[in-house]
Amino acid sequence: MRFRTEINLSKSDLNIEHRHRIITFGSCFAYNISGYLSEYRFRVKANPFGVLYNPISVYNAVEAVKENRRFSKDDLIYDQGEWHSFYHHSDFSHHDPEICLRKINSRTEETAEFIKKADIAILTYGTSFVYKHRRQNMVVSNCHKLPADEFEHYRLTHEVCTDVINNTVDLLQSVNPEVKIILTVSPVRHWKDGAVENQRSKAVLLLSVENIVKKRQGCYYFPSYELLLDDLRDYRFYEDDLLHPNKQATDYIWKKFNDAFITDNCRESMKEIEKLNKARYHRLRNPLSNQAKSFFKSQLKRIEDLRNKYPFLELDDDYNYFKNLLKE
Repeated sequence: MRFRTEINLSKSDLNIEHRHRIITFGSCFAYNISGYLSEYRFRVKANPFGVLYNPISVYNAVEAVKENRRFSKDDLIYDQGEWHSFYHHSDFSHHDPEICLRKINSRTEETAEFIKKADIAILTYGTSFVYKHRRQNMVVSNCHKLPADEFEHYRLTHEVCTDVINNTVDLLQSVNPEVKIILTVSPVRHWKDGAVENQRSKAVLLLSVENIVKKRQGCYYFPSYELLLDDLRDYRFYEDDLLHPNKQATDYIWKKFNDAFITDNCRESMKEIEKLNKARYHRLRNPLSNQAKSFFKSQLKRIEDLRNKYPFLELDDDYNYFKNLLKE
């Protein structure tokens, strides 16, 4: 007997390994994938402008990174005691405009360097609905809780959505012609638009992404939306808000991503990294004991061995972690 319709993915032509540099833009689901990649020590730059939901905001972020744009106080708005950027998530907001701009510009600058050498870009779209600020005449990435009457709320057409995503791919490939792009639609439902409008919004994204993948070289589709909605398809895989996937669901989707894109050789190194992760999560009863010191030294030796065997791994944080424990 079968109790669910499992989606089995074929091995992709795109092979991801630790030597690759990966950048993500888009919804909070992009954070999930980048989080797993970071856990396995891939070189990843996650959502440099914070969570972005719609295709126009993703395009604006990529364009700003390509130009290495320097944001100024004129680009900020002030509301409820904080300075905000319509290009960025509220994580960048601050009561001091200089601190806000320092966070924004330093992130843009480091991303502008990273993207030139990026091998893979993952773009995750959450909604085709946008909020356009009436006075500034721009589609915003975040409304920052400003009054609703300051914005026009509407859904992008399929044609506009396709053009914007296509232009985003153009931007990425103009920076690095060899970059490979994974497109995906977030399974997180935007319930405030209503059940029917949410489905229509996702449909626009799905059709637009399909159009791009069919016509563009170097573009690939990953069905995160379908994996949650059609494969798992049960509220036990959601958080308490019944909208966001829980860890069990994201673990499952990560495994599908892993199976589709990660090479067999890379998976072997990931098994060794899992041992290092377990060592970092392990809590010793007496970290000052000789037994603990011996354990810390063994992990430093493990890290050195991994560095020699897999020189592309991001292991500096691990080394410093155990080195500092050894000094205490």
